[in-house]
Amino acid sequence: QVQLVESGGGLVQPGGSLRLSCAASGFTFSSYAMSWYRQAPGKERELVADMSNAGGRRNYADSVKGRFTISRDNAKNTMYLQMNSLKPEDPAVYYCAAARRNTIVEVTIASWDYWGSGTLVTVSS
Repeated sequence: QVQLVESGGGLVQPGGSLRLSCAASGFTFSSYAMSWYRQAPGKERELVADMSNAGGRRNYADSVKGRFTISRDNAKNTMYLQMNSLKPEDPAVYYCAAARRNTIVEVTIASWDYWGSGTLVTVSS
């Protein structure tokens, strides 16, 4: 049974920080490219960041570049998203996703084979 379980969401103040985790099981995590997506109310799901299986390739949406960092620990079968300087446009349900490929050159939403159920991030004073 393939599972992706997000955690670490919650309520933070504007300008604050939060670290999300995605725990993977049921597949060879170290062989899979990984990504974070988010979906705000009334919005389409959008790519936040993605990473190749060994961390040699990382990409970020322009809206989060310089503030968010994607990383992974293959020994722990876990992916992370460090979010700093959170802004009003950042609140959303954040999802992790996995692809049965080492690297994805042209990333689309169809690139991903497995999805987690999401964790909610809220920014409020």
